Amino acid sequence: MATTASTTPSSLIFRKTPKNQSFLKPESVSVALTANRLAKPISLSCSATAASATQIQDRPPIQNQSQDRVFNFAAGPATLPENVLFKAQSELYDWRGSGMSVMEMSHRGKEFSSIIQKAEADLRALLKIPEDYAVLFLQGGATSQFAAIPLNLCKADETVDYLVTGAWGDKAFKEAQKYCKPKVIWSGKSEKYVRIPAFDGLEQSPDAKYLHICANETIHGVEFKDYPVPKNGLLIADMSSNFCSKPVDVRKFGLIYAGAQKNVGPSGVTIVIIRKDLIGNARDITPVMFDYKIHAENNSLYNTPPCYGIYVCGLVFEDLLAQGGLEEVEKRNKKKAKLLYNEIDESKGFYRCPVEKSVRSLMNVPFTLEKSELEAEFIKEAAKEKMVQLKGHRSVGGMRASIYNAMPLAGVEKLVAFMKDFQARHA
Repeated sequence: MATTASTTPSSLIFRKTPKNQSFLKPESVSVALTANRLAKPISLSCSATAASATQIQDRPPIQNQSQDRVFNFAAGPATLPENVLFKAQSELYDWRGSGMSVMEMSHRGKEFSSIIQKAEADLRALLKIPEDYAVLFLQGGATSQFAAIPLNLCKADETVDYLVTGAWGDKAFKEAQKYCKPKVIWSGKSEKYVRIPAFDGLEQSPDAKYLHICANETIHGVEFKDYPVPKNGLLIADMSSNFCSKPVDVRKFGLIYAGAQKNVGPSGVTIVIIRKDLIGNARDITPVMFDYKIHAENNSLYNTPPCYGIYVCGLVFEDLLAQGGLEEVEKRNKKKAKLLYNEIDESKGFYRCPVEKSVRSLMNVPFTLEKSELEAEFIKEAAKEKMVQLKGHRSVGGMRASIYNAMPLAGVEKLVAFMKDFQARHA
């Protein structure tokens, strides 16, 4: 049947596609656009042989942001690597000759088993996770772990310590109040969360079962550069917004948890890395979906997991390894952050970052304007220049640039150039 003037983009997508369509082949992705946008189809090609099509690292690096895409500075869900998106696109209809999409697979079939096993193996390689730690791919967001952790690691009458350096640490503490006896040993709330205290001055509870920190506060832009040592118990860290952004000594922690949607994948996947001897102590009241033992014994397949999200995480892990691992990733992140912070600090007060320099986040850069009435105009003009999601969190205002792993240097350079121009016009 001939395509009519009423054909829509979605009708083109959902029409039955012949097996010889070029977008099914890993080495060529072809996207047809309707006449009201572009008359000619765009061909996005990646040179990969059939033998190496499954390896992201064999695809040529993408040097420039595609014309139609924006620089997305959102705090999460956040930008993903373009080559990962192209890879997922090429495998969307038929995953590696299986005749089905990852979204259609049984989570207990051999195809998805290979996907989740490789994702775990690559994550272990990235973070050098020891064998005596389990890796769990869960759901519910990092927020669900605010309850799961005390339910698995302590009793109702036991004390746990919380070092609160931002909004997420505060939320974790408040949730723990329902399940145990948490104590805030330090909070930066009165100072509007702009620093991290010296560890030797912390008054830790002698009987605390664990010490909880948020390694990087997404809203306030405060990041631990080193970690406190619990006097008695375990160190637990929410690493949602700096997960896989730099090397981490996993052995310093009893448990690490992170939502995937900032640095390693789409929303819907929560990753828990837990020392195996801590598993199996959940209270009787613990919901089955919060019991680490259940998930560990079933290799994260107790119920249907977020299959497609785990698949994309696996592609990201593969990509990070291809970049040279987290040591190289950290170098790039430091370069991007230095460029942006230098522009703020050298603006003679036109732009301001309230966070103490020694603990400024490499991932989330909050800043304000000397003339706050110009902030809405700044955000509006930036969006016109294809730089989006720069508005600060509703609880703090101002601006925030989230420059996660997948934000290219070109994105930060463009933002800095815009900031210079905006200051020249409004100072």
